[in-house]
Amino acid sequence: MKRFISALLCFVLLLSSVCVASAGFDKSEYNGYPVIVVAGYSSSAQYRIDENGNKVHVWGVDMNEIIAALFKNIVKVGIDIGALATGNGKALGKTVGKEFVKLYYDMACNPDGSSVYPLQRYCVTAEESNRAVMLEKYDGDLIYQHETEIMGEYAEYIGDENIYNFNCDFRMGAVFCAKQLDEFIQSVKAYSGKDKVNIFAVSHGGQVTGTYLTLYGEKGDVNNAVMTVPALGGAGIAYNLLADNIEFDEECLMRFVEHGMMFETDFNWLLRANELGFLDEVLNTLAPYARQILGYWGSIWDFCPTEFYEEMKAKNLDPAASAELIKKSDYMHYEVMPDFANGFRRAQAAGTDVYIVAGYDNRIVTGLNQSSDGIITVNSSTGATAAPLGKRFSDGYIQKVDTGFYQVSPSMTVDASTSYLPNHTWFVENFFHGMIYKDPYTAELLKTLLLTEKIKDVHSSAAYPQFHATTNKSHSVHAMFNNSTEGYVCSKDTAIIIKNLSEKYKMKLASVSARGVDLGFSDSVFTKVLKPGESVEIKFTGKIPELSLANFDLVVDHTLIGSATPLGERLFNFTIMNGEKVKYDAENPYVSANLVSDFNKLLDKNSDNILTKTGSKTFFEMLYNIIQPFLKFLVEFIGKMK
Repeated sequence: MKRFISALLCFVLLLSSVCVASAGFDKSEYNGYPVIVVAGYSSSAQYRIDENGNKVHVWGVDMNEIIAALFKNIVKVGIDIGALATGNGKALGKTVGKEFVKLYYDMACNPDGSSVYPLQRYCVTAEESNRAVMLEKYDGDLIYQHETEIMGEYAEYIGDENIYNFNCDFRMGAVFCAKQLDEFIQSVKAYSGKDKVNIFAVSHGGQVTGTYLTLYGEKGDVNNAVMTVPALGGAGIAYNLLADNIEFDEECLMRFVEHGMMFETDFNWLLRANELGFLDEVLNTLAPYARQILGYWGSIWDFCPTEFYEEMKAKNLDPAASAELIKKSDYMHYEVMPDFANGFRRAQAAGTDVYIVAGYDNRIVTGLNQSSDGIITVNSSTGATAAPLGKRFSDGYIQKVDTGFYQVSPSMTVDASTSYLPNHTWFVENFFHGMIYKDPYTAELLKTLLLTEKIKDVHSSAAYPQFHATTNKSHSVHAMFNNSTEGYVCSKDTAIIIKNLSEKYKMKLASVSARGVDLGFSDSVFTKVLKPGESVEIKFTGKIPELSLANFDLVVDHTLIGSATPLGERLFNFTIMNGEKVKYDAENPYVSANLVSDFNKLLDKNSDNILTKTGSKTFFEMLYNIIQPFLKFLVEFIGKMK
């Protein structure tokens, strides 16, 4: 029972959203164009008219309906949870699945992709969706508004009257929704009296916006278009749903939750060996019921990544009954998606600045083992080339496209040169889907890109490098060298800058160690206590190797004083840029993403298996990292005493 409640709580928290205000903004820098929010999947509420002419609400989610369904089935759910405790998740999956079908049958589509019922959107026109109008109409209630926390802050700078909420029938394909967006933009222009708009797009909204820019961008109706974690090439989670292949990564899910809730304690490492397979059984049993409602939505098929698309069509769609749906989704996959790069350039030529911000180096939470933001692969979001998850490009790797700039991530896991927009795309390592405002870097970057003309590309500002290791406070600590762009190191560097990301706890540094280069760090690291938000420079001994395009790791172990987590650890990847390029071995293009630690070198196979299965390996490795340099210090100190 406890295990199920804990897992369910994690899933609920995953869908939650908490906003953090970013730093100050100069109102005089605002470019004056209204902001249209093109929100993530399922954000647009819809209704239908019944046979008596009454309005029937069919979406968004009504918690009262869900609670009523739960209590109606309380005895059955209780029995199912009891079965779950013994390892059987099928019963609960069936119960939840049947209720899901009952609750949301009005949202179903026919095999050809058409809606079973004619549905209508709330707030279709510019006036109906204007934030100022909506606040007055609904007495301050934020109903039907999108990204409410972010837009609430923006309204302080640009005014409620300059914010509009785009609603679409998100069940339909991106081409259909892009047409609705084009119509909405014309409505906003007419209502506001402005000749252009700014677009802030999230996730599915990014796919819709990308499609709009590709099909309609030459009109020049958009000033700045910022797509955050966009599902341009689909979403890995949709593949798992269509493939009946959901294998929850509990540790990644917990990191997602920590990131979203901005927890200042670190629990994810405790789940690395705790495989909650029963949750997979619940979800895989639920999936066929969900497909009764979602299975013929055009957007679900647009979400299917191209590399799996034909396989999933053969598995799930009848060529005759679903001919029209297939035709539309084929057009999206084989005409629109391949044209994104050219479409964005056409929009740029028409006067639109197009930007993308995406996450990488997380696994898909439902099991797809590709570099992602937890939901969407980095390749789908950006067009970049990614190494297999857990691997990196070998030292000396040469980016696929010569853009005139080095555009490979410090971890050497992402090659940005193949992106749709190599010079207009920012990548955030270990950044999770939809968390754009939970990292000071991305929060300020988004605001600057959307509302001002200060930044034109990834080279415009040293404050916003193309690659960034997330500074979400759930990660506790951040590290970079003192004289290089974040993630890189050269001979000019003399120290490492370590920052306590916590807003609540003091941080006691326990150890700093390098893997792959011969660098030592000052003994004084043991005495460092950082206040919340404080940074410190720690000198290092040894020399940066005189070579370039070689990778190494830096590990920072620490304690947040007073928190529930006794020890924490974060690993950073760095690329050396300090001399002649290392020769690339094309026959061995990938190596392990992280170097073998000294602790792992001590373990035999049996010890490694025991520590891994018990979930204690990370804890003991942190202890080793702390004790080893301390013992070395004592030995050297005693030697000096002699």
